[in-house]
Amino acid sequence: MSTDTLEQQLEARDPDVRLMLQVRDDVQGAFEVLVERYQHRLVGVLAHLVGRPEEAEDLAQEVFLRIYRARKGYRPRAKFSTWLFTIANNLALNHLRGKGRNPTVALGGGGESSASLEVRPVGERALARDGTPSAQMRQVELADVVRDALEGLGEDQKVAVLLNKFEEMSYAEIAEVMGRSEAAVKSLLARARTHLREQLEPYLRTGQRAP
Repeated sequence: MSTDTLEQQLEARDPDVRLMLQVRDDVQGAFEVLVERYQHRLVGVLAHLVGRPEEAEDLAQEVFLRIYRARKGYRPRAKFSTWLFTIANNLALNHLRGKGRNPTVALGGGGESSASLEVRPVGERALARDGTPSAQMRQVELADVVRDALEGLGEDQKVAVLLNKFEEMSYAEIAEVMGRSEAAVKSLLARARTHLREQLEPYLRTGQRAP
């Protein structure tokens, strides 16, 4: 497949590629729309990776800054989201290594934070949303259990799970983001699912967290 044909197919299939091409061509407002589409999702994934919501927000701004600076040379080779999360993943890992921190550090201390809110949709999907106070409290508690389970994953496993479950990326797309083979991604996800199942099943069955 020629480069031009690939670009045409990506432009036809991916509205975000078309939007990024408008950014490249300096169409007024296009970049702001792109940021609005991805900012919340990007900060949510980065918060899980780096452990602190304020650092996640700074890194998300850096991702968008790099995209804007690279706009004139943009030629689509993959879905826009794949390109964006490749940049985000590399920035997050470099950030953690530069600080000498464990990538699985817990998400902040007490109080409500943007990072804790990011996992709530997982809890909401797992439980019936009947709107009662007890159901709402259980959703919040389950979100905490999910967050803790994610924090127990290794660095690569966490990235794979976040992209697969939160961003609904395929094995091939995750492999491209992570610079790994599809077989390696499948293995990472299989091990991660085993860990998450061990952590979540006791809570869903008994209401008690796994030891």
